[in-house]
Amino acid sequence: MSGSSSLLPLNLWQERLFNGDWVTSPLSPMDVIEPATGNSLGRIALADANVVAASNRAARAAQASWYGLSYDERSSVLRKAAQIAENYFDEIVGWIIRESGSVQAKAAFEVSLSIKALYESSALPSRSQGEVLPSTAGRLSIARRRPLGVIGVISPFNFPLYLAMRAVAPALALGNSVVLKPDPRTAVCGGFAIARIFELAGLPKGVLHVLPGQADAGEALVSDSNIAMIQFTGSTGAGRKVGEAAGRHLKKVSLELGGKNSLIILDDADLEIALRNATWGVYLHQGQICMSTGRVLVQRGIYQSFLDRLIEKARTLSVGNPTDAGVALGPLINAQQRDHAHRAVIDSVKAGAKLEVGGSYEGLFFQPTVLSGVQPNNPAFHEEIFGPVAVVVPFDSDVDAVRLANDTDYGLSAAIISKDVGRALKLGEQLRTGLLHINDQTVNDEVVNPFGGVGASGNGTSLGGVANWEEYTQWQWLTLKGDAPAYPL
Repeated sequence: MSGSSSLLPLNLWQERLFNGDWVTSPLSPMDVIEPATGNSLGRIALADANVVAASNRAARAAQASWYGLSYDERSSVLRKAAQIAENYFDEIVGWIIRESGSVQAKAAFEVSLSIKALYESSALPSRSQGEVLPSTAGRLSIARRRPLGVIGVISPFNFPLYLAMRAVAPALALGNSVVLKPDPRTAVCGGFAIARIFELAGLPKGVLHVLPGQADAGEALVSDSNIAMIQFTGSTGAGRKVGEAAGRHLKKVSLELGGKNSLIILDDADLEIALRNATWGVYLHQGQICMSTGRVLVQRGIYQSFLDRLIEKARTLSVGNPTDAGVALGPLINAQQRDHAHRAVIDSVKAGAKLEVGGSYEGLFFQPTVLSGVQPNNPAFHEEIFGPVAVVVPFDSDVDAVRLANDTDYGLSAAIISKDVGRALKLGEQLRTGLLHINDQTVNDEVVNPFGGVGASGNGTSLGGVANWEEYTQWQWLTLKGDAPAYPL
């Protein structure tokens, strides 16, 4: 990864930040730790509040000239960025595997999504930017979309590249500049890869800044008057703090937060298909996804058969270094997340759940776990575990399924497996959720779709597809007359 043909040679980014150039920081550097081995992959620089403030000012100064380019020129930069990402596909996948603990298939899917986000965003500048409104004779009235200015993006560790790119790419395409604060644990694949892609694509200097940092860097981003909007993806607890701070500063904010997502398996479902969907939804990326299946709700007539199959499946899933071929689950991101998942399992058993399989760990490698006998008063029923833990709950009727699925403060994703699509859709219409999938599992995103949750899963905003225009621009009303009127006063 450090050769001359590399996208991210070590001597480029090590102990550096990106503000259009690769620059040093006054803070002590931080090791980039490979979760699977504990080895250091290099050292990143960290930004403090002063560094963030300087980048915010520079980004605001650069924004007007970026938006002033023709739509063709902005589109061209996005297309070139997509092509560069395609050229370095394998290297970026390798970084996601090593830095975030992703298995090969998940990492490759993430890079593919990110490339698609770049191509989709490259089409935004050439789309209609408003509409002509009705008005009186001799007066032209137009509603048009204008960029907000500088977008601050705070992105997480779990899908580090895509969850940053899905905000950075459309925000840039629509004429904004961006200051990105990636999670320091995945700052290379979730931050510097994006910086390098756009640098090679010819993005003007100062339009994109990549500044990994701790809480003080995030606070400096949220409170700065040069930042017009914050797009935050992360935990609900941290999101509440970001939303509160943004509100104090009258700043637009998009919050994409956690979830306790239900997969409902009706009694007419094919058991093998249901098992495959549940396994994917629960265990993909070790359950460290906001859309992970946090509850598997199974109709009582097939509950025991399904549970037996899931227990056996969990026993067969291989856990290990994701650089090894055939590994199904890699490590959790760090000891803090591992301990959180372990405490959740222990607390659930104390509250009456049965540990069917798993529940143990070695290093950061957590065994695929199945919990049964989880009642609605059990912490595992409500808590977002963010680990490879299946919470399997029986229900009797469709009414019971709706009640159980809606018994949560979250509202991100839900899914239903049934051979009766009409029945499934009728049930689904009663669920409080931002994303609903009939005959699929809960982990889905295709870039072209609006993505967002309700309740504790977000503030009702959506990212992706047609929603990007709403998120990263604001309406301006423009009227035009041949001559100014002579008002009577």
